[in-house]
Amino acid sequence: MHPKALLDACAELVRLTLQFNHPADAVVSRFFRDNRNLGPRERATLSETVFKVLRQKLLFEHMARSGSGPKERRLAILGFAGPRDFVKSALNDTEKKWLDMCDSIQPSDLMSQHIHNLPDWLARPLKEQVGDEFEALAKSFLESGTLDLRVNDLNEKRTEVQKELTAAGIVCEPTPFSPWGLRLQGKPSLAKVKAFERGAVEVQDEGSQLLALLLDAHRGEMVVDFCAGAGGKTLAIGAAMRNTGRLYAMDTSAHRLDALKPRLARSQLSNVHPAAIAHERDDRVKRLAGKIDRVLVDAPCSGLGTLRRNPDLKWRQKPEGIADVTATQTAILDSAARLLKSGGRLVYATCSVLPQENEEIANAFSAAHPDFVQLPVLDELSRLKVAHAENLCNGPFLRLWPHRHGTDGFFAAIWVRK
Repeated sequence: MHPKALLDACAELVRLTLQFNHPADAVVSRFFRDNRNLGPRERATLSETVFKVLRQKLLFEHMARSGSGPKERRLAILGFAGPRDFVKSALNDTEKKWLDMCDSIQPSDLMSQHIHNLPDWLARPLKEQVGDEFEALAKSFLESGTLDLRVNDLNEKRTEVQKELTAAGIVCEPTPFSPWGLRLQGKPSLAKVKAFERGAVEVQDEGSQLLALLLDAHRGEMVVDFCAGAGGKTLAIGAAMRNTGRLYAMDTSAHRLDALKPRLARSQLSNVHPAAIAHERDDRVKRLAGKIDRVLVDAPCSGLGTLRRNPDLKWRQKPEGIADVTATQTAILDSAARLLKSGGRLVYATCSVLPQENEEIANAFSAAHPDFVQLPVLDELSRLKVAHAENLCNGPFLRLWPHRHGTDGFFAAIWVRK
């Protein structure tokens, strides 16, 4: 594609994405469906440009003020994911001079918000939590997330799958914490890789794998994944149960559960039972009250721990919306707790980095439910032989950060019913 045409396409996609009517990945996918003439290289450039603009939106908007022409074009120029010589061939002389001026700006000349590119309402609580590590955390959020795989240990061994992927030209290494994980170098396509086709691996962030591990589901148990979504953790739990017992994958979205079906077929699991529910007090939930051995509540949340993958969330989420999310989290956790029998285990988790969605929810639950005893996550990780478990916890909770652990931001708390 000619440089000018590609830059025009980037500007249009930036314009559509910055309307924030839909998640960025959905906007990009729709754009590609509407422009099927785009080749793989053009798609990669378009996608990477948009996500770079989202990651560094405050900086690029600051720089764009000194330029001319449509704002989305200026942002696309600044974020263009390709050689500078290529994009410059699409610019007029005025634009070239402006871009050179922008490229000459040093970080020391910038205000802090133009370096960390986070809204103030989010930057403040992050600084309070990580202190001197804030710059490292903010920098990690500007990077692309790693591509992690979970090996299906129902029928596969991680060492053998690693050898197979290496032989196929996919460079990978074991994840440092999860016993099931492999971290890939780069972002290779997996659709036609034999290990993926037969269900030997599934794409899943290492932090998400640890949430499933903490549930510690055993053979023959009755288990519920209460907010299963597309079922990444469901599949990990089902394999841990050795394809025995009964595992309910519940979600209020039948559409998300539909996405589980092809993954379930590849996994060779027969103990998983998808169940669409209307809400957390659905009759299907009530019928199982007091009968379940283990429940995972991977609660709906702001998703702000996934900013490496979903940088649009820091602009689409608003502080006033967090209160609504926490009310939903509290209601879901209370309902899920009723499922457990005496001695049953409850795991509450989010992919958020905000205390309101994490520690505050967990502490409130403990105060309101004296029939549940909280378990220190460190003790459980140590018992499960997770390496360097002491580095993964904050008090009794699991707390994962991208700059410390190379995962998305995750939280988890564990209780046992008396």
